[in-house]
Amino acid sequence: MTKSDPVIVEFFGEAGIAMPPAVVNYNLEGISKSTLKRRLPELVERGLLEKVDETKGYYEITEMGRDYLAGDLDADDLENSNEAE
Repeated sequence: MTKSDPVIVEFFGEAGIAMPPAVVNYNLEGISKSTLKRRLPELVERGLLEKVDETKGYYEITEMGRDYLAGDLDADDLENSNEAE
């Protein structure tokens, strides 16, 4: 996880809707478009976000992402589960 990952996941959690990268980028300050495009697939791989529309590229938060925001899931747990695969 990078320092921008929690900010991205929190934005999806607060919005509660599916969004394309352009909408997220427009509304998040301090995270470049290239960083966002690089991190979204990584957050999907870690199970925090889900790509819900391949054609339009919409993403939304998962239950695991909500658990992470609620403090029920630690970033270290995400790192360890990804390495085990």
